[in-house]
Amino acid sequence: MLGALPRFPNPNVLVGFDAADDAGVYRLTDDLALVQTVDFFTPIVDDPFTFGAIAAANSLSDVYAMGGKPISALSIVAFPAGADTDILEEILRGGLEKMCEADCAVLGGHTVNDPEIKFGYAVTGTIHPARIKANAGAQAGDAILFTKALGTGVIGTALKRGIAAPASVEAATKSMLTLNRQACEAMLRLNAHGCTDVTGFGLIGHAREMALASNVTLEFDTARIPLLPGALDAVRAGAIPAGLRNNKEFASCAVEDSQSIDPALLDLLYDPQTSGGLLITLPESEAAGLPEATRIGTVGPRNNKLIRLK
Repeated sequence: MLGALPRFPNPNVLVGFDAADDAGVYRLTDDLALVQTVDFFTPIVDDPFTFGAIAAANSLSDVYAMGGKPISALSIVAFPAGADTDILEEILRGGLEKMCEADCAVLGGHTVNDPEIKFGYAVTGTIHPARIKANAGAQAGDAILFTKALGTGVIGTALKRGIAAPASVEAATKSMLTLNRQACEAMLRLNAHGCTDVTGFGLIGHAREMALASNVTLEFDTARIPLLPGALDAVRAGAIPAGLRNNKEFASCAVEDSQSIDPALLDLLYDPQTSGGLLITLPESEAAGLPEATRIGTVGPRNNKLIRLK
């Protein structure tokens, strides 16, 4: 659909939607550009305050993935008319506290009547045009690092079905509440070449976008990919979100033969993440300089597949 839309070239658009990057970037001056993104979704935890905070962390993540600094946000709320407004107050309070943690000012927002609750933010950040960390920056020979663990999607589905272990839910919630701010700041101290955050399309889906935009192949050591506790158990218990199936159907064609991989682990590589980690590529010589991340692979020259698993 996007390919059919007309293009209106603008020399100040430094990152648009062509490369499926995390956020758009618009140049204001030679030294300053705006980073803009928007994200919202339905509740994934029972507690309204926690849901609001997770939604905020998730919305902020796209700015951090570009190497930017969030400065302001507008809330997006869908809430049923006649429902308990104390719930909405707690959602907004949770989001506001997380935005304050990020030093990002909430300027206002927009609310609509909807039978299904949805919440998120449109976030604006700033960045120097020369310091953008686009998903098109990965280079052959780079190390691949990941800053969180996979499994929020399957654990959230297990929670909805009443089969999630409390420890798994606690670990997933803690991960989703953690801002990517520290990881972004650490990345900017190094010579990171490319970055994207792993969210709704799962690790494989976002890796595919990075490989395609950078014209490389991403090679993953699946034994080193960090997983949330209980994530494999959730998959084996059948807690498979619809998004995982959609991601697998869409992106599996980009993956070199993966028959030797544990099927449950393979499923987790397609698991849609909420407020997931940063996937960073940087020179091999600097891979040890980011202790907040786990080394999970190497960038290779482009071959017939975008993703290789071992």
